[in-house]
Amino acid sequence: MFDLKGFVAVVTGGGGVLCSAIANGLARTGATVVLLDLDGEKAEKALEIVEREGGEGMAVRASVLDRRDLERARDAALARFGKIDVLINGAGGNHPAATTSEEKPFFDLPEEAARFVFDLNFIGTLLPCQVFGQALAERGEGVILNISSMNAMRPLTRIPAYSAAKAAVANFTQWLAVHVSQNVSDKIRVNAIAPGFFLTEQNRFLLQDEQGEWTPRGRRILDHTPMERFGRPDDLIGTVVWLVSPAAGFVHGIVVPIDGGFSAYSGV
Repeated sequence: MFDLKGFVAVVTGGGGVLCSAIANGLARTGATVVLLDLDGEKAEKALEIVEREGGEGMAVRASVLDRRDLERARDAALARFGKIDVLINGAGGNHPAATTSEEKPFFDLPEEAARFVFDLNFIGTLLPCQVFGQALAERGEGVILNISSMNAMRPLTRIPAYSAAKAAVANFTQWLAVHVSQNVSDKIRVNAIAPGFFLTEQNRFLLQDEQGEWTPRGRRILDHTPMERFGRPDDLIGTVVWLVSPAAGFVHGIVVPIDGGFSAYSGV
């Protein structure tokens, strides 16, 4: 039920820490992976790890905000592998310029920074769903897995654009699940995961100081996470494999938290 042998999975943001781990996990379960990333060098390095462990795939430089880039990537994947079974929308992230602070209060938050973060996370999910989703629609089957965030359910201080964008991704996931079932095919499933706190290069400046000690914000997160640790990239793989595999054949339109219990804890 969890065997992905013969599956072709497209992973946007495939050169990043979390998505490269996801791609490697899919490859270990038998899937062929197509790694898309704005940084083509990172995508190539992620592919090297996949191939070193016996997996197969290809790396493509593409922007999730450029429809032509995505169409070229889709056509290249189809030309090489003949089909696409899975789309994982992993491209996203926050930006320091869209983060409030004492020096940069909300009222002075740059519009262009907020727009960048919202577009990257939401439009950068919507466009791949259109472009690669069309390939799924033509076959009449497949899986789309979006990556939302716990911020979508419990918005965090200081990152308003990111929280709002990930909430949009969660809402869009549910909308798209209903839409494809009613208008395209009942054999296309759409779900999302909502990672909790994973220490990455994008958020490290908020969670650790220059000496590697936890900031007050980092310490508060750990205090409100029952498992008392940050997530590791491999913590995502099991849930992702389940959601894209035949084992989740009747799972549709949900957002699954992967957060070490953060969402279950009231703080008391």
